[in-house]
Formats: sequence, structure tokens, C-alpha cells
Amino acid sequence: MNNNLRRETAKSFSWMKPVLLAAAAYNLAWGGFVVLFPAAMFGWFGMEPPNYPELWQCIGMIVGVYGIGYGIAAFDPVRHWPIVLVGFLGKLFGPVGFLQSAVQGRLPWRFGWLNVTNDLIWLLPFALVLWRAYQTNFSNSGHQEMDSETIKPQASAKI
Repeated sequence: MNNNLRRETAKSFSWMKPVLLAAAAYNLAWGGFVVLFPAAMFGWFGMEPPNYPELWQCIGMIVGVYGIGYGIAAFDPVRHWPIVLVGFLGKLFGPVGFLQSAVQGRLPWRFGWLNVTNDLIWLLPFALVLWRAYQTNFSNSGHQEMDSETIKPQASAKI
């Protein structure tokens, strides 16, 4: 994408940066809290703490790593749309997994409140970032636009 279009995109979609930075901060804070205090949320929801808190801490670590990705994507969301896509999919499938577990009686419904702040509130903004990235990065023919920095000539093989 040329620099003028990139600047225009950055100006007209300036809301993306603070949203992704907020998602980064939230994920880093939530993930860090879960790593440091793995039993806390279970106590808040009146549940027994997990037998293997390390698994819950691992989830916290993964969430924190997503936060780092969102922080990177915030500075050029249209370019770093794959990071946003991975996050969007996690935020989509997380509630689906919760619903399955709640319907089967393995998790209490009240535990679903975690999905509101961890996933559901981020779905629309992430979807809008992805939509704008699609509009910006892909031509009408469906092929990704390439600029001179993207296309690198290959060295010819010597026989």
C-alpha cells in the first residue's frame, strides 16, 4: 500500500489504535493477575479452585501474550491484521466453548461473566478493524496489493 493511502487510513481510522491499546492493556493486566493469583476468580464465582492451577496460569500467560500482539497491532492495525484476526477468533470461540461447558453443567453460568469483558466487548471493534484491513489490503480481484518493498527479486541461480 502506498504511503499516502496508509496516512489516510491512519487518520480516518484513528479509533483503532486506542481500542487495540486498551485491549493490550486489559489482556496484559488480566493475564498477569491470573498468573499471580490463579485461584482468585474461582473464589469470586463461588467455585472450587482448579486442581492444577498451572493450567489456569498458562491461560493467563496466553492472554497476556495476546496483549503484546494487540499492542504491536495498535500501531498499524491494517498491516498487522493477522494478529487481530487471531484475537478475534479467540474472542469468538471462547464464548462458544463456555456455552458448551455451561450447557453440559461443567461450568456455572455465572462464570460466563468473564466472557463479557474478556471476549464479547472486543468482537465488534476487532471485526471493524478486520473489515477495514480487508478493504485496504485487497484489491477488487481478491489479490493482495504489493508494493516495491514487498516484492523482492530472487537471485538467479548459477549453474
